[in-house]
Amino acid sequence: MSGHSKFANIKHKKEKNDAAKGKIFTIIGREIAVAVKEGGPDPSNNFKLATVIAKAKANNMPNDTIERGIKKAAGDVGNVNYEYVTYEGYGPNGIAIIVDALTDNKNRTAANVRSAFTKGQGNVGTPGCVSFMFDKKGQIIIDKEECELEADDLMMTALDAGAEDFSEEEDSYEILTDPDSFEEVRKALEEAGIPMLSAEVTMIPQNYVTLTDENAIKCLQRTLDILDEDDDVQAVYHNWDE
Repeated sequence: MSGHSKFANIKHKKEKNDAAKGKIFTIIGREIAVAVKEGGPDPSNNFKLATVIAKAKANNMPNDTIERGIKKAAGDVGNVNYEYVTYEGYGPNGIAIIVDALTDNKNRTAANVRSAFTKGQGNVGTPGCVSFMFDKKGQIIIDKEECELEADDLMMTALDAGAEDFSEEEDSYEILTDPDSFEEVRKALEEAGIPMLSAEVTMIPQNYVTLTDENAIKCLQRTLDILDEDDDVQAVYHNWDE
């Protein structure tokens, strides 16, 4: 769940580890269940479900698995008791961390998150203590090796669809959108046959912090690793420039 520089918020890159992929599918399965409970099983009338489906496809979840998840959730609405909860806090040297969780037991999740921060010599803060340092954006990452379009053509396709920004890195392209425009841009890219490595609404740091102290780096990584292993944790955002 940690990443490099401006792509620190790509929570799931090309997962090659089966266990890691299983964790991602579990996370997305819970998100599908909650989205169906809140807005129904039709993604054309349920923006949240459409967004989760986009995330599932970007993570190579099979279509039949997605459809089974939606049908199961639609028939099991009364028994879906997961709820979203967000924690904010600080890692070593004031690194800002936001944790999004989806849980059926908030007491358990709160204790686990607090423990993760403590073991990394950080601490959980009050709601809003670090979120002001982040911008909520739609973020689409495209692997250069999988994209047949030239950079300029891809940029124009994205901007014409309503994207706010386009940037090119060594091995990938990043497209940023307003959260309200995300689904429209994502759909335009999908219809154009452009494969997406990651597509989701995320939290992007306004500024990044570099750590030079080896112990601080080790402690922060420990916190991130513990959070990554927690089944209740859906996403972790931070402003560490690795």
